[in-house]
Amino acid sequence: MSRRNGKRWSPPLRLRRSGPGWAAQEPTWREARPALVAGALKRAMTRPSGNWYVVGASREVRVGERPYGRTVGGTEVVLWRTDGGELRAGSGVCPHLGAPLRDSRVVCGTLVCHWHGLALDGAPFAGWEPFPVYDDGVLVWVRLDEVGGEEPTERPVVPVRPARGGAVDAVFTAAGRCEPQDVVANRLDPWHGSWFHPYSFIDLSVVREPRGDDDAFVVDVSFRVAGRLVVPVRAEFTAPGPRTVVMRITDGEGVSSVVETHATPLTRPDHERPRTAVVEATVAASDRPGFAVARAVAPVLRPLMRRTAGRLWVDDLAYAERRWALRSTGRFPG
Repeated sequence: MSRRNGKRWSPPLRLRRSGPGWAAQEPTWREARPALVAGALKRAMTRPSGNWYVVGASREVRVGERPYGRTVGGTEVVLWRTDGGELRAGSGVCPHLGAPLRDSRVVCGTLVCHWHGLALDGAPFAGWEPFPVYDDGVLVWVRLDEVGGEEPTERPVVPVRPARGGAVDAVFTAAGRCEPQDVVANRLDPWHGSWFHPYSFIDLSVVREPRGDDDAFVVDVSFRVAGRLVVPVRAEFTAPGPRTVVMRITDGEGVSSVVETHATPLTRPDHERPRTAVVEATVAASDRPGFAVARAVAPVLRPLMRRTAGRLWVDDLAYAERRWALRSTGRFPG
């Protein structure tokens, strides 16, 4: 094979040898020990978040367009951009007579209430208070101190990502009837991959479990492309915060690419029927020369990337919702 920059070239796709079918693959229930998953989840939930919550994709809040609204922990939040592109956020309830500001308009960078014309430039005014907000270039975060109840921090903990100029990113959002911990628990159970998602993952094995200060799952897995065509990689799963799990490719095609899963509560912590938003950012990178083409057609690729994530989350939200249903009735076996 030819070499580029001193490295041996290899094709991105591999032809998988004939292997066991779904029913004949090695069971993983013995390795997926409830106590191990519960321990990883418990440690994740004790890590500080600084009261920061992911609310959506950065590109969904655009200059000159309507405001973006989200309810986080039972608190209505509205976000918009000034004419200069600066992000603003605050209560989504108009202090005058309670109009939903997410349905209002942005005029010359100012949020104007559509009920009576109260204008907000992002500074405190007439009883309206702004929320700290942070745009990391892929996702938008808002800090809600009353919801989080932790010691606030100036910025959120943003996972390390590939350089943005050399990557393609896409953000998928869905919601389910569960709590954030149920979404995180799903991601801290990599053993379900080949069994629950055989259309996407095969030949999955956990080669290292969390140990000591290294609180990560290391997984060898092949992403199924079509038929016997696969992309084998090694990936690492970590939970840098109580509502975030990051999968990072450490070997194989797309090294340094990440999938960030953020679980944002939509309802109050004491809600009888909680709902949680899954905001998942995929940031893909590659050192192959042809990847420049992928960057050039990123607007076309993003819907495909979101569709792939959405297919997985049909199943994974069912997993999270089932876990919450059992926990809420005292029947969870873990």
